Amino acid sequence: MKKMYFNVIIEKDEDGKYIATVPSLKSCYTQAKTLEALLPRIKEVIELCVEEEGIPKEHKTLMGIQQIEVAV
Repeated sequence: MKKMYFNVIIEKDEDGKYIATVPSLKSCYTQAKTLEALLPRIKEVIELCVEEEGIPKEHKTLMGIQQIEVAV
């Protein structure tokens, strides 16, 4: 079995739940009340998404995430 690394974005919503999203896999996300519960869930979801969609063809290296304030 080949090991792969995926970029995962973790955010906290207004209700305090953590949401993990994998940009390189379509519809690959999950949520949990704690980070401890979130990490095993996102690993499982990644495995399911790869099983369904296959391995993504392009690989992007995560360079950083920046939160930017914009007046709207």
